Amino acid sequence: MPENIKTDDVELLESLASSYMKIKDEIAKTIVGQDDVVEKLIITLLCRGHCLLVGVPGLAKTLMISTLARAIDLSFSRIQFTPDLMPSDIVGTEVIEEDTQTGRRNFRFVKGPVFANIILADEINRTPPKTQSALLEAMQEHAVTVQGKTMHLEEPFFVLATQNPIEHEGTYPLPEAQLDRFMFNLWIDYPSQEEEVKIVMRTTGEELSITDKVLNSGEIIALQNLVRRVPASDEVVSYAVELARKTRPEEEMAPGYIREWVKWGAGPRASQYLILGAKAKAAIDGRFVPSRDDVRSVAMLVLRHRLVTTFAAEAEGVSAPDIINRLTGDLR
Repeated sequence: MPENIKTDDVELLESLASSYMKIKDEIAKTIVGQDDVVEKLIITLLCRGHCLLVGVPGLAKTLMISTLARAIDLSFSRIQFTPDLMPSDIVGTEVIEEDTQTGRRNFRFVKGPVFANIILADEINRTPPKTQSALLEAMQEHAVTVQGKTMHLEEPFFVLATQNPIEHEGTYPLPEAQLDRFMFNLWIDYPSQEEEVKIVMRTTGEELSITDKVLNSGEIIALQNLVRRVPASDEVVSYAVELARKTRPEEEMAPGYIREWVKWGAGPRASQYLILGAKAKAAIDGRFVPSRDDVRSVAMLVLRHRLVTTFAAEAEGVSAPDIINRLTGDLR
């Protein structure tokens, strides 16, 4: 353990590892399997990030998010994204109120569902870019501006969005600026046969699980601050930056296959999230020093949605995950 770590932080680190296991246990009452996805959701929360979950219908994406919200004592809003959704349906709107005594009319701002700690943006790609952009300021600044007035959102603020990868009719591609706001891009796979048997047995009976609350907002903010204080060595930071920079085809250090297969690489936000993710991964494992392995453990989730591949890559059947796997293999 580094010598400059305070005793209070050591105790907080121990409580973080314990709280993480408790949250996993509470979610496991409702969700079968998906341990890695749950771990990455909690890492995103600890890093003050946002997460995009991609998977075919029926894989409990929405249920997983709502269960996580119940396991921590935070306010929760679900926004069902549809083609007719307007920005005011997310942020809120001003309404005219009349004073019955004086007859005077005044504007009053009615807050939208974005004013909550955890936001579930369900099927986020089903609404036009104009409405998607209503989340940009909230996700980056943790604030919204209406009629020139900026209102800050209550901390912690955490956006979890879901997306269906196979249905494109009636959907709108997420703008690159919107995608870059998401720390992780999580792909949800089908459960194993054993897990699916447990799912069917659990969901076709009468017994309903009750999720207990594990953490409150003050405790979560304290743990988020702890993750920021976890020291990362110069070597690990340099490794994360090199990994992100080598995804950019215009960089001199970029390998030849990057120049051939990648049109646009990851920006500086990717480097930041690689380090924050590595810090959080080390912290929930009870370690105070992240390693290169911790950086690699989050590299796919951080970089996958930040690479824009070329036509040559598509013609050769090379995907962004293929490129990231090769790059992380080269940079061990």
